[in-house]
Amino acid sequence: MHSIISNIIHRLRGLRNINRAFLLVWRSAPGWTGAGIGLIIVQSLLPLASLYLMKLIVDGVTGAAVSPNKINSFKNIAGLIALAAAATLASALCRSFAGIVRETQGGVVTDHVSDMIHEKSIAIDLAYYDNPAFHDTLHRAQQEAPFRPTSVVATITQLCQGCISFIAVAGLLMCLHWAIALLLFVALAPGILIRLKYTDRIYAWQQERTKTERKAHYFHWMLIDSAHAREIRLFGLGPLFIGWYRSISMQLRKEKLTLSTQRALFELITQTCGIAALFGALAFIASRTLSGTMTLGDMVMYYQAFQRAQGCLQEILSSLAGLYEDNLFLSNFYAFLDLKPEITSPPAPVKFPEPMEKGITFSHVSFNYPGSTNSVLKDIDLHIVPGQVVALVGENGSGKTTLVKLLCRFYDPAGGNISVDGINLKQFDVPALRKQLTVVFQDYIHYNLTARENIWLGNIESDPADEKIITAAEQTGAAQAIGRLQKSFDTPLGRLFEDGEELSIGEWQKVALARAFFSDARIIILDEPTSSMDAKAEHEVFNAFRSLLDGKTAVLISHRFSTVRMADCIYVLDNGSIIESGTHDDLVKKGGKYARLFDLQARHYK
Repeated sequence: MHSIISNIIHRLRGLRNINRAFLLVWRSAPGWTGAGIGLIIVQSLLPLASLYLMKLIVDGVTGAAVSPNKINSFKNIAGLIALAAAATLASALCRSFAGIVRETQGGVVTDHVSDMIHEKSIAIDLAYYDNPAFHDTLHRAQQEAPFRPTSVVATITQLCQGCISFIAVAGLLMCLHWAIALLLFVALAPGILIRLKYTDRIYAWQQERTKTERKAHYFHWMLIDSAHAREIRLFGLGPLFIGWYRSISMQLRKEKLTLSTQRALFELITQTCGIAALFGALAFIASRTLSGTMTLGDMVMYYQAFQRAQGCLQEILSSLAGLYEDNLFLSNFYAFLDLKPEITSPPAPVKFPEPMEKGITFSHVSFNYPGSTNSVLKDIDLHIVPGQVVALVGENGSGKTTLVKLLCRFYDPAGGNISVDGINLKQFDVPALRKQLTVVFQDYIHYNLTARENIWLGNIESDPADEKIITAAEQTGAAQAIGRLQKSFDTPLGRLFEDGEELSIGEWQKVALARAFFSDARIIILDEPTSSMDAKAEHEVFNAFRSLLDGKTAVLISHRFSTVRMADCIYVLDNGSIIESGTHDDLVKKGGKYARLFDLQARHYK
């Protein structure tokens, strides 16, 4: 007996996240939580009244059976029945209202949890997304988010209601015999231990199988995602991916079924103990009634009280096991929330210089991505004068886009520093720094929003109806494509939502450029800005490029020398190092790598 209690206490000490769950529920929906507590108290005490009324009814019927004045006796019994009906109706009403409160509260808590996941997702460093272990953590947190908060609400409600009801009914049973309460606990304790044990095993199994589950989810995502639809059909990959997904899912299902079957068998054994305790108590109560120590009404009341106490205690133990289970899975959620970003703003940030006077300087910058020893950048020295157009040229993997990521402070350099007007980037407020930058990455996003909203996202502090949106579209050539759409700038782009219309890749790129030029940022970074445009469209964009910049500083990354030749200064990168720099004409005269690449590309146009 002592070992059982010690085992339960030891396991319940592990409920380290439950206090956070209580606070989470309360802070998410204090009003609904307060209403739920009131209903819990009423629901917990009403059964005790019903028990006592039933005792009075049975004793009244027993007495009336031998009474000469059966009519008056029946009137008294009818009054008691009416009170019992009112108590039952009150219980039904409380259950209905409690269901509404619980459902609403669960929805509010779930939305609050989703907000917490979203906020943490945009706050943590980009470096986390390069780490497979982070994706395991994120997957587990997202997996539990839709239902675990609601489960916490329901379990806490059940626990509180069970505790209040048990205290009330146990007090009644103590009037019968103290051993009854002990019998209840002894009969049900093994069941709680089995549930705790298998909760541990299921949690450990899920931790171990997270990578496998993510792989199944990956195949599922590829089969339904539009980005993969063409290749899957072209190469006939559908049956292959479906087979791989089915194989993994079957393996996971079989393993989980084995655990569930084992738990069900052990729980059946413990339920047998509970049934034996119930009917053992009934035998004890019956013997006391036959001996004349108790009335028939007492027998009914105590038997029902024992049944209700057994149910309450089972609810309590089940709720504690449920909270233990919630605690284990909530640890995944809190492990995600407890991630700390390393890219943070200083306590007293320096204001970003407006306008820039000296410009942007990379001084002896080196960098390797987290978890890798391979140096992506090596001793980079680079200077960008305010208002200058700088181009970065090099083969794939030479470090061009990584330089941009460091300038945006998605990462910090492993060595050296980056400064603006002599001020280290780490001294600026991170959001304020990024507000000064606008970037069109090579893998820019196709937002399935209206054409107007796609451009407006470049500066969400502006009026969505700002006429500059149309101006930016006209300057980049996007307006021509948008004008052909059914609702012009109010047309949803993409096929994800109703009435949406698709653009060509080149037209999407023009929209992305318009978004960049609509921004108020003083530094514009374009990563392969015209890679999807035809020669005519590219020529039109860059003919207007200087006027679009309007004195802003620009960084271009491109493999097209027709694009980079208009830059004021060109930096040539090779294997993470700058090997050449100068204007287009200077670099061609030098006859180095830039000249060879330019000559190689120019041959295709001769």
